[in-house]
Amino acid sequence: MQHFQESAFICFSALAIALGLFTPLSALGDDIAAGPVWPGTTSDFHGYVSHDFVVDGCAVHVVEPKTPLPGRPWVWRTMFWNAFPNADVVLLGRGYYAAFIDVGNTFGCPDAMKHFDAFYAQMTGAFGLAKLPALEGLSRGGLYAYRWAYVNTDKVGCIYGDAPVCDMKSWPGGKGKGSGSPSDWQAAIGAYHFSGEQEMLDFKGNPVDILAPIAAAKIPIIHVVGDSDHAVPEAENSEIVRDRYTKLGGPFVLIVKQGCDHHPHGLVDPTPVVNFIIANTAGGDAARAAQAHAPASGAVITLTHGQW
Repeated sequence: MQHFQESAFICFSALAIALGLFTPLSALGDDIAAGPVWPGTTSDFHGYVSHDFVVDGCAVHVVEPKTPLPGRPWVWRTMFWNAFPNADVVLLGRGYYAAFIDVGNTFGCPDAMKHFDAFYAQMTGAFGLAKLPALEGLSRGGLYAYRWAYVNTDKVGCIYGDAPVCDMKSWPGGKGKGSGSPSDWQAAIGAYHFSGEQEMLDFKGNPVDILAPIAAAKIPIIHVVGDSDHAVPEAENSEIVRDRYTKLGGPFVLIVKQGCDHHPHGLVDPTPVVNFIIANTAGGDAARAAQAHAPASGAVITLTHGQW
């Protein structure tokens, strides 16, 4: 009886395939038929499975969407994992992986960037994620995002900066109008192995200084900032990046939250950011659908207090 049932199923399956009623998994390609095999342990991330393991001596979290988009696009959080995760959670729901490597409070220094290199190689090699991730730099995470993109312009789909630090003289240095952080300033000097403050002041590797290669690669950038940010003032950070980047011909979108300080990060409704990321890092129908609603390059969008 069992042999009869199996034979009947095989015959039905063959007939269904011939009639085009369904497609065998083998014909769908690696994206569907064989997903990544993840090491380590698992945990919950807002209802999604997070794979937690180690790469290059650093703790790593990679969260799987329930239904990955073709090509396995991903958003790479560069600092502050699971802080203000609205955009990440929405992207997971739309088929993106979300990933993070913890390199510590190291301000995008060269040592940290070596760990980033190893992480990218592992994500795109062994695990088959997309070659052009979206870099998400929240606060000081902006240093990591821009400094990695600067020397890896062929490996970045877009940059999303959220109240990002773009000049360490502004934060943590506090050499302008911002409040600064003396302890972080000293930590940054140490992370870069500088001899003292003057070497940091003379440093020309801040995001505001390294935009030309990124603009030449036409990497789309979106920043979300508060116009009342006392820690990372817009005028000393995102506004300088926007001005220089657009003059270099780079595509840039700015979303300004009126009356917002450094916190809270993100948007209650992150749809504009999510559409921007999908439009620039996904492919096929998903990218085309997002493009129809994503903010266009050059846009400056102002949100009142009740909108952000």
